[in-house]
Amino acid sequence: MIHEELPYRRIGEPGHRGIVCVADHASNHVPADIELGIATELLDEHIAIDIGVEGVAERMAHRHGIAAHLATVSRLVCDLHREEDNPAVVPQSSDGHVVPGNIGANVEARLERFHRPYHTALGTWLKDANPSLIVSLHSFTPKLATSDDPRPWEVALLYNQDDRAARHAIRLFADHGLVVGENEPYSGKQLNATMNRHAEAHGRPYLALELRQDLISNRADQSRWAGLVADVANGVALALQ
Repeated sequence: MIHEELPYRRIGEPGHRGIVCVADHASNHVPADIELGIATELLDEHIAIDIGVEGVAERMAHRHGIAAHLATVSRLVCDLHREEDNPAVVPQSSDGHVVPGNIGANVEARLERFHRPYHTALGTWLKDANPSLIVSLHSFTPKLATSDDPRPWEVALLYNQDDRAARHAIRLFADHGLVVGENEPYSGKQLNATMNRHAEAHGRPYLALELRQDLISNRADQSRWAGLVADVANGVALALQ
């Protein structure tokens, strides 16, 4: 039954005090009983999914032992990386595109069906795993349709109050010759919902990563970045000991 679908899936089993991955925007799935009223091709764009993230997370889990908790519903249906009271939790528009099906939508029903089960399960998973480090994996479009501002970063680290892991990762990614952003292309001090709730609130160190989408658009690049992220994450975990 559609209403019994889980808004998340898991890959791998987290080891105690290991590294885990969380991907809030890994899917562009829209349940059959929800009509967004947008062109189908928009579901393959950044407004509906963090392009490339699912492939990177899968490879991190299968090849590098970093278990993953991945969303299975599009951010246009319910944005799991927003607080429940954030108006964008069921977005009415994104990067210049109106989402007609979300105007007047029953937000409480979306929260109950998608947002709460996702975060309740994630909270239990993290409590049981007690990870040494959480990798919160996102990706960003090289260019917004509604802005001419350049986005030159290849990878960026976001944080709110707790920057202890991010500082190490910024250095380690830079050592690989990458263009590294700090709180770019937006600031974790304004948007850090999942890590505020599941990491900072519990004193858990985390890396909130943004990878540029044109760098992870195919399998080969996803494999390369999975190895790079795993290597940096392991280095950060060691540095935090």
